[in-house]
Amino acid sequence: MKKVLCSLMALVILTGCSCANTNMDNTPTKKVEAFLNRYQTADDNVMNDLDTVLTGDATLTEDERSDYREFMKKHYQDLKYEIKDEKIDGDTATVETEITVRSYANALNEANTYRNDNKDKFDDKNTFAGYRLENLKKVTDTETYTIYFHLTKTNDEWSVDPLSDEDLNKISGSYGVNNVVTDNQVTDNTNNNTTNDNTNNQVTDNTVNDNTNNNRTNDNVTNDNRNS
Repeated sequence: MKKVLCSLMALVILTGCSCANTNMDNTPTKKVEAFLNRYQTADDNVMNDLDTVLTGDATLTEDERSDYREFMKKHYQDLKYEIKDEKIDGDTATVETEITVRSYANALNEANTYRNDNKDKFDDKNTFAGYRLENLKKVTDTETYTIYFHLTKTNDEWSVDPLSDEDLNKISGSYGVNNVVTDNQVTDNTNNNTTNDNTNNQVTDNTVNDNTNNNRTNDNVTNDNRNS
């Protein structure tokens, strides 16, 4: 399961969020605030994207999907941010922002190391997903990161450009997670099926990890935002 918490967190990217109802909202700073507020409120688009990813992960039990959903919802809601600077250059802009989130890197690295050293301890009744989540729930340490949001104005409307994987990892709390053995090398639950060819459809450590693929569940969010 090379990707369950890393994907849980970074999946919802809200690329191109416009979120404006008035001209006063149509500034780069206001767009970034709206972008991050959608995480903090765990709005329908955010949670629907999260549900899609969780449902697609065949390695999770129903109870684990529910537990991860609540865990990620709380993570998003606890995100804090402060706008530090805004620079506009024609139809492009950059908004410097500090975000503060819980940092799961140490917990994830330790859990992955433990799994690799104790593969025989995980089976249908003792899943790695459950073990990892229990360790993540104990995390209280936070980190503050700087993200430079880039925006583009099209037809007089500002929108947030797609974020880099590094910035997504910062938002998800997975910045600093080491590369780990993939699931086609380590079996997990669900009748010892290895999660090999279907990793793009799973919530694996992309969510809180390395975000190695760029398949982001953004399109529906983007379309909804542009229509709002």
